[in-house]
Amino acid sequence: MKRIPSPFLLSVQSIRSWAAGLLVLSFLMAAGGCNRMHKEHHDTVYVWTRQMYLRDRVAAVSNRVAEVVNGQPLEVLEHGRRFLKVKTEKNEIGWIPERAVIDSKVYERFTQLAGQYRDSPVVANGTLRDEVYVHLTPGRDTDRFYLLPENAKVQMLQRASVPKAQAAPPVAQPVPQPGPPRAGSRSGSGSQPAKEPAAPPVVMEDWWLVRDSQGHAGWLLGGRVDVSVPDEIAQYAEGQRIVGAYPIAKVHDAEAPTPDHEVVEYVTALSPPTAGLPYDFDQIRIFTWSLKRHRYETAFRLHPIRGYLPVLVSSEPAPGGSEPVFSFQISSSADVAIDPDTGIARPAAPRTIRYALRDTQVRRIGPDLAPIPIIHEAKAKEAAKGAKMSRR
Repeated sequence: MKRIPSPFLLSVQSIRSWAAGLLVLSFLMAAGGCNRMHKEHHDTVYVWTRQMYLRDRVAAVSNRVAEVVNGQPLEVLEHGRRFLKVKTEKNEIGWIPERAVIDSKVYERFTQLAGQYRDSPVVANGTLRDEVYVHLTPGRDTDRFYLLPENAKVQMLQRASVPKAQAAPPVAQPVPQPGPPRAGSRSGSGSQPAKEPAAPPVVMEDWWLVRDSQGHAGWLLGGRVDVSVPDEIAQYAEGQRIVGAYPIAKVHDAEAPTPDHEVVEYVTALSPPTAGLPYDFDQIRIFTWSLKRHRYETAFRLHPIRGYLPVLVSSEPAPGGSEPVFSFQISSSADVAIDPDTGIARPAAPRTIRYALRDTQVRRIGPDLAPIPIIHEAKAKEAAKGAKMSRR
């Protein structure tokens, strides 16, 4: 016997089907709304050139849309061939060459570099000779970003030496080989094979890791920054480079040519004017003020040594008050560890040397009172060893 569905059951089934459809439709509408609410993610790039104009199209003839400057972030809307379509914070949209920007990965590495050296001690203060880009690592061909203006004040943190980028050597011309000996010629009288030319010496460059007033960090060529040194001290450099001048004491002189008649005394570190040295300085020199002659005089000089920055100045208790103290590191051997990524040189077996200054007298203090090796002695031993080997 066939059952006839009740009208009540039919209505319930219809309601259930209608509710299920409505639920699915509501879900789809909610998902679509969420997608519209979530902003589409785009990459961010940063301008490294001094300035650049955004263009309305990639063509030989185009119009300027906006001007962007060094360090400015841009949102990438579209990737083209060697060009990017970007948007500024002011919603200005245009095209920019890819070569004019760095990507977010390089930007993040610059951020990490600044964080890594945020609290590093300052080994010297410097002034830029002209505007200059800072690089991620030492080298002319490495990634660069921030553009520092001319005469900007920077804090110098680390020194490194890397080979200078040079043009490719000329292609060697083939050397003609001697033919078979002619009839009647003596055996072995043929021409000698030409010797290969010696490889040119590697030219090194010094780079400095610096930190600017905004906390940005990066490497710049050593010749683009001048160490801040008082002119009264700089005149005693005697052909060397002063890589650091550190105030260590003050004296009062009624005849001193200063507004408050206070004169600062300095401990300085100097190095030869040569790039690529495996140490930071070879001389420590202290300039004190003569109350009798009213001028700077050398109170102490240690030379030649293998010294490493930083030179640290502090004070220690002494009879009647405190006395200034300075310290630095030297290498106990000729072995030097070179960082393969940056070219920073560090002594393999460092020693910390400390001195104290009382009036114009300098004396050695601290646990390490062993003799300080002199560079000339090491060179003399190497020369003697070479002469001995040549006589064998």
